[in-house]
Amino acid sequence: MEFILGLIVLIADIYALYNVFTSGTSTGKKILWTLLILFLPVIGFIIWLIAGPRGGSARV
Repeated sequence: MEFILGLIVLIADIYALYNVFTSGTSTGKKILWTLLILFLPVIGFIIWLIAGPRGGSARV
């Protein structure tokens, strides 16, 4: 069971990191988001989902 949960967290973090790297945000923000996701995998992913940089879409 732990393996499946760990795999889900790993896949979610890889997805978040990919989206951070392909976003149009500044390099400094990309580094901060990357560090947050790497050092706090579950919490970092949740925070990224709520407030992370978005791809090419503008927020209205």
